Amino acid sequence: MRPIRSRTLPVLTLAAVLAGLAAPAVTSVAAPAETARAEHGRPAPGDPAWVASHTVGTERLAPGVELLTLRWGATAADDRWTVLVYLPPEPDGPLAKGSMALGPEATARRAEAALRDAGFVPDVERIDVPAFADSPAGALGWTVKVGSYDTDARAREALARLRAAGFAGGTRYTAQDGADPDAPQAAYVVRVDLDDFDGELVAEHGEALNGGERVSDTVARTGAVAGINAQWFYDNAPAGLYVKDGRLLGSATQGRGGVLVRDGGRRVDVDAYTSRVLLTARGESVEVDAVNRIPGKVTNCGGVGDDTPTLAPQHDLVCTDSSELVKFTPEFGQVPSGAGAEAVLDRRGRVLDVNARRGAAVPAGGSTVQAIGESAQWLTDHVRVGQVVRLSERVEDSRGRRVALTPDTTILQVGPTLVDDGKVAVNARADGLFREDGNPTFTYNWVLRSNPRSALGVDDQGRLLLSVVDGRQAGYSEGLSIADHAQLLWRLGAVEALNLDGGGSSALATPDGVVNRPSDAAGQRYLGNALLLVP
Repeated sequence: MRPIRSRTLPVLTLAAVLAGLAAPAVTSVAAPAETARAEHGRPAPGDPAWVASHTVGTERLAPGVELLTLRWGATAADDRWTVLVYLPPEPDGPLAKGSMALGPEATARRAEAALRDAGFVPDVERIDVPAFADSPAGALGWTVKVGSYDTDARAREALARLRAAGFAGGTRYTAQDGADPDAPQAAYVVRVDLDDFDGELVAEHGEALNGGERVSDTVARTGAVAGINAQWFYDNAPAGLYVKDGRLLGSATQGRGGVLVRDGGRRVDVDAYTSRVLLTARGESVEVDAVNRIPGKVTNCGGVGDDTPTLAPQHDLVCTDSSELVKFTPEFGQVPSGAGAEAVLDRRGRVLDVNARRGAAVPAGGSTVQAIGESAQWLTDHVRVGQVVRLSERVEDSRGRRVALTPDTTILQVGPTLVDDGKVAVNARADGLFREDGNPTFTYNWVLRSNPRSALGVDDQGRLLLSVVDGRQAGYSEGLSIADHAQLLWRLGAVEALNLDGGGSSALATPDGVVNRPSDAAGQRYLGNALLLVP
């Protein structure tokens, strides 16, 4: 929390990203020239011949709604298990304490020499990152691998020997390195013609935000035709900007990608978004740090105020702020409790209680404002029982234009963007997929390697695309890198597309159950929210 003053968020907006597309030093991933259709002098999205040749099944789910099953690729003789040697973060750090999947060449070469001295035969490989819409191609780091094995069990035996010799590491399947376009893949796409489907695309969470529900259970409970996993979730709640039916239920990771849906999915726009909430009491306004999240814990960073170590988005990194104000709405459910202060407000903003500890239930139609650190003192100094305070909210797109939160407005912030204006345009750096501290491990594992992926898109005919690609299942479906995921949505004809939560969260369900094969051994996850097609 801090008093209001002018500021510039340290994020790269999608408008800036797209403006950079024209610069020769920053390029987007290229679409296949041989399958592109010329339109206004540039390739148009879509590769219908590729889609048709890899579609192995089509099922009608409802008028205007069809489920496509796609298969491509095959296991190759050189798809093997290997041991990845972890490298220490410090150039001279002990190899036994290695924690990075890759690192600087000098560190990789030091590990290579030590492994040879210990009787192993290592292989050092440079890992390159492709060009994204807001970052050029280049070397990400160097990996060190040992051995080639036909099973994970044999690779684990080798890993045990390596650890006994004083090294750290893990096993990897080479077909999941994200560099093989011919690796086996299984994808499922729900395509929706809204001229024939008289239902809507809606966002839905469980009984409370602070909980979770499996996609198949959400579909069954709501009577939906189909549903797909949506946002990230942390601490049992969705993370990032979440607007449902015009209500702000989750504040933005400032400047990350998101999708705005209106008119039941008949208007869809992929962009980058920010949000701002102000609390005004006794003539003074302060910034509320967040809506419906744990005070002091800023997962994915990209917050406001005095967060450390950064205000920029950093996916899966937790930033902190010792002094915060956080608004809670009735949708959250059981709110966090603890030291600090809080104000309990009715639907008109009248203060019902001011408490010296946090944890009071949110009144129906009202809200609570929890405070920690110095913000707790501000709250108790400025708020009194019986007075009326004002909570104002504002959401803006990448051009700084206010987004009207009308009753038919849904916004889900996930990311990164995959396709914009018919072009592959991954805003990887602006979306926090490169670590500010220079550690390349997250980018390697999350962006470059193959993982299960989910996406929402819309094609040039206005048809919705809900897509899931299975992954992490050797020989069946390896998954896609982010670049290849964007390419897939382009092939499907998307003119706008956004990456949704993936990994073990990737799930697509119909009334008959889950269509795909979620990668977690336990099956479907309990998720923060989902996107549904409801009649």
